[in-house]
Order: sequence, then C-alpha cells, then structure tokens
Amino acid sequence: MRIAKLLFVPTTIGALVVSSDSSVVAGSATANLQVTAAVSANCTITTATVAFPAYDPIIANASANDDGTGTVTIACTKGTVATIGLGLGANALVSQRRMKDAGTDYLNYALYLDSARTTIWGTTSPNLLTPVAAPDKTPRAFTVYGRIPSGQDIPAGAYTDTVVATVNF
Repeated sequence: MRIAKLLFVPTTIGALVVSSDSSVVAGSATANLQVTAAVSANCTITTATVAFPAYDPIIANASANDDGTGTVTIACTKGTVATIGLGLGANALVSQRRMKDAGTDYLNYALYLDSARTTIWGTTSPNLLTPVAAPDKTPRAFTVYGRIPSGQDIPAGAYTDTVVATVNF
C-alpha cells in the first residue's frame, strides 16, 4: 500500500508541472485596432433685435434717416466656411422691406452689411455676409445696420417685421 501512495504523488506533481509549463510557452499575437470619428461641419445662429430710435416724420426724420443696429451671431465648427443671409421679411413689397402696424400702414426700412449702409443684406451673392472660416467654435457676432429712410408720411403706432436670418455652411 505504501508503494502505491508514493507512486501516485510524484505522478500528480509531474502532471502539474507539465501543465504549468505549457501555459508559459504559449505564443502571443498582436493586431492594430483602428479608431475613427467624423466631425461634422455645423453652425448655430441667433439674433438680437434691430431697434430703431423713435421715428419722427415731422421734425427729426423729415429729412434725416433713422438708423439702428442689431446683431446676428453664429457659432460654427472650427474651420467651417459659412454665409449669412437675411430674408426680405414678412411684409416686403417686391424687394422693399417694410414694417407693419396693427392696421394697414407700412414703414419702409433696409438692412445693410456695412456701417456706411451702401450694401443691402440679402439672401444671394453679393448680398450675403461671408465671414472668414471659423477660427474655433466661439460664437461670432456680426452687426446688422438698419435704416428707415427719411420723409415717410405715416401714422403714429408700433411697427414691426420679422426677418429670417439663415446661416449656410
């Protein structure tokens, strides 16, 4: 009986050693895992009202234009080239922008790209604003220059219009 026990123990230990050695000598392999992402060009647009001072058709604005400013702000993905257009508004007559009172009266106005108020801001070239490519994602504000021409004979009241601002990228 003793002999059987002795033979069993070395055999078991030998089997464990062989089993342990075979995992150490196992090979290895590598592979490259590709990681990709697409960054899309994107822009957002917000506006701040073009608020004109009170229009006085009798004295102040009988012969002087009424000028005001507003803002269009865009934020775009870095490097994105965009254009900004301003529609004619809800009350336009052909290409003339007009604000409307609560009744049937209209007050003509224009929106410009430049502070000299020489280039109308519209929806097609050359009347689009084309800023340089976005240097980063920080919002950039652009001034809208407005003008109500002098000499309009209109009744007192509150006049408004809604113009759609569009950023294309």
